[in-house]
Amino acid sequence: MLTWIDDDSPLPPVRLALGPDSDAPGLLAAGGSVTPARLEEAYRMGVFPWFSPGQPALWWSPDPRMVLPVADFRLSHTLKKTLRRFIRSPVHEVRIDSVFRRVMEACAATPREGQNGTWIVPEIVDAYVAWHGAGRAHSVETWMDGELVGGLYFVAIGRMFFGESMFSHRSDASKIALAALVAFSRRQGVTLIDCQQNTGHLASLGAQEIPRADFEEHLSRTSGEPRIANWSYDASMWRELAL
Repeated sequence: MLTWIDDDSPLPPVRLALGPDSDAPGLLAAGGSVTPARLEEAYRMGVFPWFSPGQPALWWSPDPRMVLPVADFRLSHTLKKTLRRFIRSPVHEVRIDSVFRRVMEACAATPREGQNGTWIVPEIVDAYVAWHGAGRAHSVETWMDGELVGGLYFVAIGRMFFGESMFSHRSDASKIALAALVAFSRRQGVTLIDCQQNTGHLASLGAQEIPRADFEEHLSRTSGEPRIANWSYDASMWRELAL
């Protein structure tokens, strides 16, 4: 049975999420407002919000969980060539957190694989922008010729990263941002990026499903580690990818 919550209710234990035989496997709870405080509670449990316009806030904890072990990030021959050209160009760069809201809004205009419309509703944008101000949500941005052409946003708690959404206005621009996030993660000692749900695109880059219990164990171990202090992208980080 689905648990309904209000702003004063805690999220229920993740073991109460709907099972694989339900119409919404992984759905844990519905209701309440999406706020930085609620997001902090949710992500520390491995729970995330995902809902469409007109729906109440829906809170999810899927089993299995799609994750990207950064050591397994898969660079195709074509993507390697693209990254080498990007790195050599004096007018191309990766930035972190320079235009967070713009990245979220661009992601909102880009539906997830296999879906129509967006789950990044205005309530989600406002909550994550506020959370960004508290140092939890971050963006990785692909800039070409002074123009924002792709990027992604993610959540960081300790040494645990949670990928949220990507967008691309030029070929491979989102993949460049993801490659930069992987390189940054390796430099910072982050070993796993949560991807939430299985897509063919993520699987092609090395992501895989793991049992929720394994995900929770990793989250428990890494979320309590010290916060990352320096949120900037240094070009030397590309060496982490052995291009």
